[in-house]
Amino acid sequence: PALPPRSLIMPGADAEVVTAPPAERAVGALWSFAKCLGALLPVYLAGYYGFSISLVLLGLMLYIGWKHGRMEKVMRLKSAMYLLENEREFTTEKVFRAKRDLPPWVNFPDVEKVEWVNKILQQAWPFIGQYLEKLLVETIAPAIRTSSIHLQTLSFTKVNIGDKALKVVGVKAHTEHDKKQVMLDLYLSYAGDVEINVEIKKYFCKAGVKGVQLYGKLRVILEPLIGDVPLVGAITMFFIRRPKLDINWTGLTNLLDIPGLNSMSDTMIMDAIASHLVLPNRLTIPLVANLHVAQLRSPLPRGVVRIHLLEAEDLTAKDTVIKGLIDGKSDPYAVIRVGTQIFTSHHVDSNLNPQWREMYEVIVHEVPGQELEVEVFDKDPDQDDFLGRLEKILQKCLLYCISVFPPPQWFNLKDVPSGSIHLRLEWLSLLSSADRLSEVIQKNQNLTTKTSDPPSAAILAIYLDQGFELPMRKGSKFPSPMAQISIQDTTKESKTCYGSNSPVWEEAFTFFIQDPHKQDIDIQVKDDDHSVPLGSLTIPLNRLLETSGLTLDQWFHLENSGTASRIYAKIVLRILWLSDDVTPTTPSPRPSGPGGLNKPQPTQPQHTTPDPEFATEGVLRIHLVEAQNLIAKDNFMGGMVKGKSDPYVKIKVAGITFRSHTIKENLNPVWNELYEVILTQLPGQEIQFELFDKDIDQDDFLGRFKLSLRDIINGQFIDSWYTLNDVKSGRVHLVLEWLPRVSDLIRLEQVKLHFSFCSLFIAAALISYFSTNIYLLSHSWGQALGSLTLPLKEVLSESGLVLDRWLSLDGALPESQILLRVTAGLQIGFKGTRIYFNDCKTLFKKEIKCHIVICFFSVSDNANTAGQVKLTIGYSTEENRLFITVHSCRGLAPRSKDGADPYVSFILLPDKKATTKRRTTTKRKDLNPEFNERFEFDFSLEESTQRKLYLSVKNSVSFMSREKELIGKLQLDLDQIDLKAGVAQW
Repeated sequence: PALPPRSLIMPGADAEVVTAPPAERAVGALWSFAKCLGALLPVYLAGYYGFSISLVLLGLMLYIGWKHGRMEKVMRLKSAMYLLENEREFTTEKVFRAKRDLPPWVNFPDVEKVEWVNKILQQAWPFIGQYLEKLLVETIAPAIRTSSIHLQTLSFTKVNIGDKALKVVGVKAHTEHDKKQVMLDLYLSYAGDVEINVEIKKYFCKAGVKGVQLYGKLRVILEPLIGDVPLVGAITMFFIRRPKLDINWTGLTNLLDIPGLNSMSDTMIMDAIASHLVLPNRLTIPLVANLHVAQLRSPLPRGVVRIHLLEAEDLTAKDTVIKGLIDGKSDPYAVIRVGTQIFTSHHVDSNLNPQWREMYEVIVHEVPGQELEVEVFDKDPDQDDFLGRLEKILQKCLLYCISVFPPPQWFNLKDVPSGSIHLRLEWLSLLSSADRLSEVIQKNQNLTTKTSDPPSAAILAIYLDQGFELPMRKGSKFPSPMAQISIQDTTKESKTCYGSNSPVWEEAFTFFIQDPHKQDIDIQVKDDDHSVPLGSLTIPLNRLLETSGLTLDQWFHLENSGTASRIYAKIVLRILWLSDDVTPTTPSPRPSGPGGLNKPQPTQPQHTTPDPEFATEGVLRIHLVEAQNLIAKDNFMGGMVKGKSDPYVKIKVAGITFRSHTIKENLNPVWNELYEVILTQLPGQEIQFELFDKDIDQDDFLGRFKLSLRDIINGQFIDSWYTLNDVKSGRVHLVLEWLPRVSDLIRLEQVKLHFSFCSLFIAAALISYFSTNIYLLSHSWGQALGSLTLPLKEVLSESGLVLDRWLSLDGALPESQILLRVTAGLQIGFKGTRIYFNDCKTLFKKEIKCHIVICFFSVSDNANTAGQVKLTIGYSTEENRLFITVHSCRGLAPRSKDGADPYVSFILLPDKKATTKRRTTTKRKDLNPEFNERFEFDFSLEESTQRKLYLSVKNSVSFMSREKELIGKLQLDLDQIDLKAGVAQW
């Protein structure tokens, strides 16, 4: 029997029944069947053609992603429309409790409500729609059809801007800055049901838009104000920042809702809008004739802000281990935005208190208006984690910079539990005279930055207006000219003017200039395909320095072009000047906690506070003379034939190991070697002597003995034989001498000047941020932080031979200093020839010619700047062996808060089996470790010169540690070294 017809029962109407027509039900059933068939068709085709099932899964994932993104867009659009329709009710019930932004009908002291404007817009919206439809159909569509043969069948099939009108949420007027203009900020909000459909009949292609959301702040400037109707000369409008845009696509453009393409399509559209309506681009509509539109469309910038991104503190740890059970760290980097200008710092590995020390320069076009935004992220392989942000701090800081007061520099990060960032902002005003150019360039040369580009001394603004009588293309066709403007390594391009040999560009370009004396402007005019040159022009910047107001406003004839070919441009140079009046005189305070209370600033110490053991060192001089009656270890025939030994000595003291050379086949060797080591007089120190017989496989033991350092200090000078322990026979002849310090000028006349030594203690390093002209930044790119050269005679002229004060650094800030304590002492020997002087002045004049040279560097992961290692490399012709001694390292980069646990590993290449791989012992928590370990290799001299030393300094880490292992590395070609003579250097 036939099924009864399906009925629709409307709620609330028990007696009323609506029955769907049979044709509609049949169409519905066919459509459901077609959708099921369409879903199964890809699976069938994949199996039929033998494709992998992964293609089907990939398509399914793309469809699910598209569907999800599509539903989210529709829900956002519906929510926005609902909010606009029920704004007052929604605000009353929820917004006041949530403390969110208030609607325009709530009064504000600075942003005024303009409901009357919204009523006018709502009333006029249908007529605005009629105008837009006429514009699209009668003007834009024909222009698109003529631009390409593929779009000749394009047409707008539907244009409906809907019933939801654009709303002006609020208006803020700025009338206090310039009396010849009116500046308005319009806060726009649009969540409309606009529907626009496009069809290209040739390709059976349909696409469109159904629903748009747009939010942003539009600045409208009414200038100049004139004394005649219409009272305003022109209207200029632009978005200070990129507006927020969300588009709901239909038709073929549904593909743009696929994840990935979604954000890409919106970004491309925003880029197109930004190229016309986001600073520094402006839309200018003149209202009167004979108006200098170029000056309104592209005015000179208000100034330049130099942003120093210094450091951060107490950032949130995002790289946790075992789902947060073990706290980790973060790899932070910062993103800085000012309008369309975006900068990204380098990331610092595993550090919650990173130091970037980077500098950026940004052009400020509008004050007030443009804002500095800083966001900090944790660098991750997949998606970077958010670590905090700063917003709307530029205006406040510029207010301080332009006045006399120093700006605050430490800022708490928002939207995170903890973290603060240290910034320094400098306002550079624009000078129209070159009188101070030399002074600016000199100051910039002293400013060390981490960026590759030096600070700028000037900015250059070029307004490219138009061209005239440019050469025609082959066949007397009109060209499509565009211009390329280059200054040094920076090139910018103008738009293309299609089909004209007298193009009108009306575009402005700005460049940072390091030295106008050495740079030129290069302009190349080309056809749109960049292959046909239409002319060129070179203008030395020196020419601008000779003009009045540093400005050129004229026609320029093109070279390599037609006889009448020329372009009109206005070129303006402005010197960047940092006034000394705005230089802060105290370090910036740091915020502490949510309350914003400042941390108490420590007072600057006047003297160092060294460890009590500082400057108590002396020098131990060990003279290894000879040995007698050593045991013969190189026996033959099971000991029936007595042989000899190849003895050498190892001396260990205070973690330092010295090794003598090997004496071949001698039981009574004579070394006659001298070793010296600086020691602090700590109780319980011992010197250990061990003798070995050098063998091919394992060295044989020949005896040992130990000496107490206290006994040597008490005896001052010891010349004695010492019997070897743990062996049958053998003794060693040593001369030991303890050289104490002399800090009394009276005794200097009787000092034996074998050599002098100094003990240095750096109590504190103050990098001064007082000056705004010069700033001391990090050297991680290979530049020095500063240096200090201190003649020893200055130390010897101090009372007690102790210098303890602040000293200025060379090559850094004029006010950069280091608190340094230098204690000089001269060694007093008890044996040997003495040298006497009649007075101390002779000593100063003739003998003290050495200086203390201190250089300050910071180190990085770059192998060239990660520290230094001291090596001795040579070849012993007596032993036919290559020897490499690893003495010490200095200035290693810390890998944790405790420093590092370094060791040295190296290999002699080529070495496929790693038989020449060696490593030293590990020194715990030491960035200046002493190894003094010697390694020998049985190579011929010719074979040694064919080797390459590949050396790495590494940090000993545990398996679960996130600290980096490699500290630095180097490679040396041994054929570049005189191995016979040997070399010992850093």
